[in-house]
Amino acid sequence: MPKSILILGACGQIGTELTYTLRERYGNDQVIASDIREGDKDLMASGPFELLDATNYGALEDVVMHYEIDEVYLMAAMLSATAEKFPMRAWNLNMNSLFNVLNLAKDNKISKIFWPSSIAVFGPNTPKEQTAQNTIMEPSTVYGISKQTGERWCEYYFKKYGVDVRSVRYPGLISHKTLPGGGTTDYAVEIYHKALSDKEYTSFLGEDSKLPMMFMDDAIRATITIMESAPEKIKVRSSYNLAAMSFTPKEMAENIKKHIPDFKMSYAPDSRQQIADSWPSSIDDSVAQKDWGWKAEFDLDRTTQEMLDNLSK
Repeated sequence: MPKSILILGACGQIGTELTYTLRERYGNDQVIASDIREGDKDLMASGPFELLDATNYGALEDVVMHYEIDEVYLMAAMLSATAEKFPMRAWNLNMNSLFNVLNLAKDNKISKIFWPSSIAVFGPNTPKEQTAQNTIMEPSTVYGISKQTGERWCEYYFKKYGVDVRSVRYPGLISHKTLPGGGTTDYAVEIYHKALSDKEYTSFLGEDSKLPMMFMDDAIRATITIMESAPEKIKVRSSYNLAAMSFTPKEMAENIKKHIPDFKMSYAPDSRQQIADSWPSSIDDSVAQKDWGWKAEFDLDRTTQEMLDNLSK
């Protein structure tokens, strides 16, 4: 029997591309997309879709039993900047959806879970450069607190109940296919759109705010690779550090100018600056490399080329 996969939050920035990639890999009918709202018409036409609130255990269980789901990718979340505006809504969504999925696995109703963590688990006291797999965390944002708490529960459910849950800490993600959804690194997507349409962009982060970033293709590949790895290779059951590149808004602007020489960048830091200042500048992902063979393929030059080429079409 081919395995059956459920994606929660399939209409978000990562969920959309993950849905397409998993459908190409396992077949359209084997991958059930779901979200609290409908996605674009291409996503809706590409395979089965269920309107589903991931915090509603009964509704989630019904979908899992109906489609005989084996694996769940829990991509539903409220991201960093939005979560600061709605702290309790963010906590309820980010935590209750995770408990629902962990409990389904504990009761042997599903066999494997992917749950994404984030560099937001780190805080202002974390070493900034080449942040280690195991280090001081102390997150200072609602999003980061929920992700760090989630990591602890994932490891607990693995150790206590044998739940096969796997996780990576995403850095900021860059994609030309879907717009970001309220994160602190969203400037790194907006900048390409504005460079092409207006030849200028005002960054909401300061010019020297260096943050870890990743092109979406790498993030999707990491997600599927960790899920397809043999269980004995997954030695970290909280969440793995993941890295690709680190740069500042100023460095990004200079990179774009190689392609669009008259592009102009200005800076007007807002409330997201404080969040960015609490995060690492670069990440050490050597444990993921050693355990399950992770390696990023996209650097800033290749990312800029891909973004401008695809957005120009």
